Amino acid sequence: MSMPVPLFAAVGTIHGCPINVIRRRNAYFKVSSSMDHHNLSKVKSNSLRVLEWDKLCHSVASFARTSLGRQATKAQLWSLDQTFQESLRLLQETNAAILMHNHDSFNFDLTSVDLALVESAIKHARRGLPLDANEAMALLSLLQFVEALQLSLKAAIKQDSDWYKQFMPLSEMITQLVVNRSIIKLIQQVIDEDGSVKDSASSALKKARDQVRTLERKLHQLMDKLIRNETKEAALMVASSVGGRWCISSGTDQPTGFKGLLLSSGSGSIIEPLAAVPLNDELQQARALVAKAEADVLLMVTEKIQMDLDDIEKSLRTAIQLDMIYARATYSLSYGGTYPNIFLPEDIDGPLMAEPYRSKDKTSQASNPKKEWIFYLPKAYHPLLLQQHREKLSTARKNVRSAAAEIRRRKMQAENMAVKGEAEIDLSSLQKQVRALEEAPPVPVDFFISQKTRVLVITGPNTGGKTICLKTIGLAAMMAKSGLHVLSSESAKVPWFDCVFADIGDEQSLSQSLSTFSGHLKQISEIQSQSTRRSLVLLDEVGAGTNPLEGAALGMSLLESFARSGALLTIATTHHGELKTLKYSNDAFENACMEFDEENFKPTYKILWGVPGRSNAINIAERLGVPSSIVDNARELYGAASAEIDEVIMDMETYKQKFQELIKESRHYLTMSRGLHEKLLVSRRKLQDLGAQQRYKKMRELSEAAAVARSTLHKKLKMSCRVPI
Repeated sequence: MSMPVPLFAAVGTIHGCPINVIRRRNAYFKVSSSMDHHNLSKVKSNSLRVLEWDKLCHSVASFARTSLGRQATKAQLWSLDQTFQESLRLLQETNAAILMHNHDSFNFDLTSVDLALVESAIKHARRGLPLDANEAMALLSLLQFVEALQLSLKAAIKQDSDWYKQFMPLSEMITQLVVNRSIIKLIQQVIDEDGSVKDSASSALKKARDQVRTLERKLHQLMDKLIRNETKEAALMVASSVGGRWCISSGTDQPTGFKGLLLSSGSGSIIEPLAAVPLNDELQQARALVAKAEADVLLMVTEKIQMDLDDIEKSLRTAIQLDMIYARATYSLSYGGTYPNIFLPEDIDGPLMAEPYRSKDKTSQASNPKKEWIFYLPKAYHPLLLQQHREKLSTARKNVRSAAAEIRRRKMQAENMAVKGEAEIDLSSLQKQVRALEEAPPVPVDFFISQKTRVLVITGPNTGGKTICLKTIGLAAMMAKSGLHVLSSESAKVPWFDCVFADIGDEQSLSQSLSTFSGHLKQISEIQSQSTRRSLVLLDEVGAGTNPLEGAALGMSLLESFARSGALLTIATTHHGELKTLKYSNDAFENACMEFDEENFKPTYKILWGVPGRSNAINIAERLGVPSSIVDNARELYGAASAEIDEVIMDMETYKQKFQELIKESRHYLTMSRGLHEKLLVSRRKLQDLGAQQRYKKMRELSEAAAVARSTLHKKLKMSCRVPI
């Protein structure tokens, strides 16, 4: 894979994580195309495209607050060229940003900072050109943003010194920035909030502007006097500035009572009175003095900024980096992502894993993924399907609110009379759409792949969710690698893959006149040649598109090849029953199938692990009303042996479902028992504490009673000694 140009190549990468933002002699902070397919081989680019990684990149980038941040986020995500250590750091950055977000003391919102203008300001300053006022204000906003972050971090650390470690590596990034307070004060002193240079910026500027205001006042008075003297056409005359010179505009072409220069005529006339010419000339000269004075002020500001330009550049680079990190963090928060524990495949026995800062509670420790899995992804969502469902639900709810508001508006009309021509609003129908979406959220899937598995074969009916499963696991692997949380119910265990290859859908090269089957074979052949022992390979409907017997044989051979010397993990979907048998002759294979609801004859989109799928075509045909003679004949042609196998598989599926239900129930009771055990331990501790308190109380009472007794005895002895004999 060709490497993208690192961020600010002349300066170096940002924390070892390159992004496609480059520095050139005359162009600073140029962000390259975020979807540069030329940086990837064709097979890798196709793999990312069929997995819809580009859509996910756009979705994550939309959470960035600046245009440069969005472009840089897409570039960084699309490249997928991170090393394992870089992936660890990206995840640590994301987790630190989430902690900072939850702390409520930090503001990462860069919406008010125009980084593009800061980029322009730095470019002009490098060239020795004066900044304009808007560029200076943008630079001020950046410095104030950095200063506010540093103050928030200092306050948090002052409250608890452990926060510095918890916020790493962001705390290090923020504290290393240098903000020159004198630049902030200078810009605030000379430039107003609206982006104009203040009168007080220099004495020359104040003098020139006072002169401009005086001349404009004199011109206004002159124009008013001339217009008032025009008794007939006064109502049609108005004073206006044309090309910076004050004139009188008339709605007619009738001659006026004052002499002047005719600047325009036709549907009206524009005349510069001769009496105003000297004043207009002086005004032009005064405005030129204002422009020069403003330029002098901005040049002075620029010269001050040039002394700290390297620090300002670093602040800009870090702001872009923080915008990228915060985009990843807010995306993960928005969709309920969990921190993935990634590890190098070679270190399965003792994986080097990404460990975020965790509080020392037993709940988080109990949820750690089991060591026997190489891929542990419980209740994982396809991120794009989840996003699509949320958008549809949001739109449906918005439609209900709009319809309800429109109904209220109509009721408020005079005497509750409906306006003619307005269509009836079916609010109940819109509410049903909302309920339907609420009751049918995307179905999460579980991925529990053991360490010994090299090839997973997934079978199931069409539209059963096989392809979605492939995309879900592929996207999860790439999300973890690029520093995103994965959308699973608990902390996932994900291998670090050097590349994710995929052959999904009807991808073919029309320019080469390749058939669908040939196109798939060409893609798989390239995947075979480019994949390594660290790669993930996803194959959809392997062996399809040709004679079933030949396709099955070819599919078996391909998967056996991947198991011997191919990728770390290969996941393939298929309709060929022969591929299910590979598990029984090779321990590197595992079977799974998409669950099918026999009663309702529809897929559940859940995975049954360790169970080979079976065909439901004939049963579905029977349920759909196909004549019994055709169905019976199909069963005879299908063969009794195959039917018996399907019956066995059906029984296996039933037992598997019951077994999983029992496991689910046992986990529920186990969780309850753990809770009860915790309560018993707490009660035991309370009883022990209470017993200790009671013993202490009794000892104290005995001690007090003994002290009283000793005191009484001492007094009596004392009195007895005083009695005369």
